[in-house]
Amino acid sequence: MLRKGHSVLPGFGLTLGYSTLYLSLIVLLPLAALAASVSHMTWEQFWSAVADERAIASYRLTVFTAAAAAATNAVFGFTVAWCLARYRFPGRRWMDAVIDLPFALPTAVSGIVLTAVYSPGGWLGAWAAKAGLKIAYTPAGIVLAMVFIGLPFVVRMVAPAIEDLDPEIEEAAASLGAGRLRTFTHVLLPALVPSLTTGFALAFARGLGEYGSVIFIAGNMPMHTEITSLLIVTKLDQYDYAAATSIALVMLAASFLLLLSINLLQSRYSRRYGGSW
Repeated sequence: MLRKGHSVLPGFGLTLGYSTLYLSLIVLLPLAALAASVSHMTWEQFWSAVADERAIASYRLTVFTAAAAAATNAVFGFTVAWCLARYRFPGRRWMDAVIDLPFALPTAVSGIVLTAVYSPGGWLGAWAAKAGLKIAYTPAGIVLAMVFIGLPFVVRMVAPAIEDLDPEIEEAAASLGAGRLRTFTHVLLPALVPSLTTGFALAFARGLGEYGSVIFIAGNMPMHTEITSLLIVTKLDQYDYAAATSIALVMLAASFLLLLSINLLQSRYSRRYGGSW
């Protein structure tokens, strides 16, 4: 029997030091360099860059479309995860593999494919145009691209949680007179909320920083369909490095606050319900 406090893998101090060094070199140091790159700017210069009308329009569009896509994935991704985890059917392995396709595809390929399908001359875009709907080159197209790249995050977070649910819980609820809807909303769903929330947050964060799959289908019209990532690249192309790094710093802060909020929510949920995420 192992003594209390003894680790199967020795060298905690060494591994902790290596982990800290690795994260510092790969993550913290580049992020610190980004923050330091705007230190030469005055507050007025920084504010002028990040609060420009065009920049604010890109923030609004990026946050709105990323949130809409993440919410869509939270609903339909949950449905897909439930189907994969609870049922066995022909083609299930094929469907399971297709879910991860956005992870493997280069984002530019995703954007080209989506544009080819949903542009006014595309396979589905032509039918939508006949019905008076325009998908490509509108915010709807941006949401579609973000749904495409964000779906795996929700499915891969929720499916294992569904598989871990004890079937006896449902049987106990049924024996106490609870119907299927009540069992789902009062017994199953609360246990899945942590995983679903984390999947939503990851999909939302991915949408905030997405570039390649969006620029082809967005149309990239300033003040209308220009996302923040594209605006940063545009500023770099114009050699306006100060504005590019300032806007990038705003997006970095937004992403960090989002992830920090999720961690705080996880901690609060664990204390309240005695579980862990």
